Amino acid sequence: MREVETRAGGGLGGGKTRGFTEGPVHTHLIRLTGYMTLGFVSIMTASLVETIYIGTLGTNELAAISFTFPLVMLLQGVSMGLGIGASSVVARAMGSGDKERARRLITHCFVLVIGVILCFAVVAYVALESFFALLGAGPEVLPLSVAYTKIWLLGLPFFTFAFVGSTLMRAAGDAVTPGYLMTVGSALHVLIAPFFIFGIGGAPELGIEGAAIGFVAARIVSFCLYFYYMAYRDRLLLPSLEGIATSCRQILHVGLPAIASNLIGPVSMTIITRLLAGHGAVVVAGFGVATRVEAMVMMIIFALSMSVAPFVGQNWEAGLYDRVKQALKLSNIFSLLWGLFAFVLLSLTAEWLVSLINDDPGVVQAASVYLIIVPVSVGFMGVMMTATQSFNALGKPIPPLVMSILQMLVVYIPLALLGDFLWGYVGIYVAFVTTSVLMGTVGFFWINNVIRKELSRRRVVEAVA
Repeated sequence: MREVETRAGGGLGGGKTRGFTEGPVHTHLIRLTGYMTLGFVSIMTASLVETIYIGTLGTNELAAISFTFPLVMLLQGVSMGLGIGASSVVARAMGSGDKERARRLITHCFVLVIGVILCFAVVAYVALESFFALLGAGPEVLPLSVAYTKIWLLGLPFFTFAFVGSTLMRAAGDAVTPGYLMTVGSALHVLIAPFFIFGIGGAPELGIEGAAIGFVAARIVSFCLYFYYMAYRDRLLLPSLEGIATSCRQILHVGLPAIASNLIGPVSMTIITRLLAGHGAVVVAGFGVATRVEAMVMMIIFALSMSVAPFVGQNWEAGLYDRVKQALKLSNIFSLLWGLFAFVLLSLTAEWLVSLINDDPGVVQAASVYLIIVPVSVGFMGVMMTATQSFNALGKPIPPLVMSILQMLVVYIPLALLGDFLWGYVGIYVAFVTTSVLMGTVGFFWINNVIRKELSRRRVVEAVA
């Protein structure tokens, strides 16, 4: 078994990064997931508090925010896909001890991500009215969605740098700093937004546009913090673009299929939002509230699956295969247990939680139905996400793409159309649960089968050598 430089506990440059190839598996997963959860808690809390702020403005404003979800998912999915590609390559570079290559990949990833996201943002800005009209936004809601998103897009490059930066810092071995920095950015969002929404302290009262201004201001500050830590403390960035073409090819090998996987979600969400819009703005508003409440329990699942990726990447490249299998086993067990807890919690508290955000009876009803039905799928979603992140960490991006296509386009959309026809918007939620259970099962067997075959192949190669 080859020794790797990261086992000595050293990180990149003078920073505090360290490897994941030594020490108890559960300790690393708890540490990674804990700090990642801290960051996600802050982001989801900021999103939820923003929803509460906007909910006080009216149901139309709340529906307007809900119509922005598919576009937000699409744009963030692009940057996340590129970040996944870079994270996969960086983690494996760290596992082999090639720290200089890891620095180079991180630097070039930012150039690639910011360039791509700026292009997407410009296209989105031009097409906002047509996009929201396609989703079914009515004349009372459409101008509000457009006004919010035009400002929100200004903060997207800064948010993207911070989000991708946190992914790459974890891939390089730093589990702690990203969680803190994500928390700072989200706290600033919560603190700044009400000044511009409600006109506090002499600030102009801008309503829904003020919420977007709060997002932009907070993310600019967050960007400055990430840049300082990555460029100066950890020295993760290089003042050179030499070899950027090679880096981009390596990143895009995993990144392009990951982007495609991430874009399938927003496309399907666009269709689902259009189906829900057929039941009225109240149902769309309820859906928006419910998904933000659900996100508060899903964030631990997100954090765990994203934490598995750097751990799997480093240990697989270091030849520590038993640690990889143990990490997957622990992650799946936790996902299912957490899913059971989330279902019980939300089914008992759904109406109360929703009424804290908006007390419109129609919104409460629509959101409560979602929170009673959909959380059944949380554990299975965790199993599926662990599988997809592990595939990407191993440099195998095609299985996650195939699973995304199966999940959203082959299974979910047809079932949602059928469910909507039979039971209305309740049928759409039932279709989501059915799809998640099926795809979680597929993901579990697929990743374990691939690992078993890959181990057999490597043992044959080592025996011949």
